[in-house]
Amino acid sequence: MNQPKLPRSPQSEGLPRAGLRVQPGEPLWKLAPTRDESGQLLCDFMVLIPHLKTQQAVYIGNAQNWISGVLKQHKEVVFANMDLKLNLLWVSHRYRAGIMLEIVGAIRLQLPEAVLVAHNTR
Repeated sequence: MNQPKLPRSPQSEGLPRAGLRVQPGEPLWKLAPTRDESGQLLCDFMVLIPHLKTQQAVYIGNAQNWISGVLKQHKEVVFANMDLKLNLLWVSHRYRAGIMLEIVGAIRLQLPEAVLVAHNTR
């Protein structure tokens, strides 16, 4: 059974608001850093969250707040970008063994449909 779609207001386009920057239209390769402040190469990964953009605004906001909370628990995370048009989360982080699986596992506790689709450990 399909959930009815809520009309989108300008306010709902930028969910969530707390602590995350939303910059529409900027290509990810321009936004995502490749090195940290000390010049060390960063690692990155992508997570697909199927059908997220078709969910109700409250569900999307809760999902983004959960993801934000998970990412804030890891000091190694230096950049994250949620692309709702593509249902993709991009995360860049300083290398630490196991961190990618920790983050994805924590996200999947609340969003079991989330799937790791690509990673680069450089």
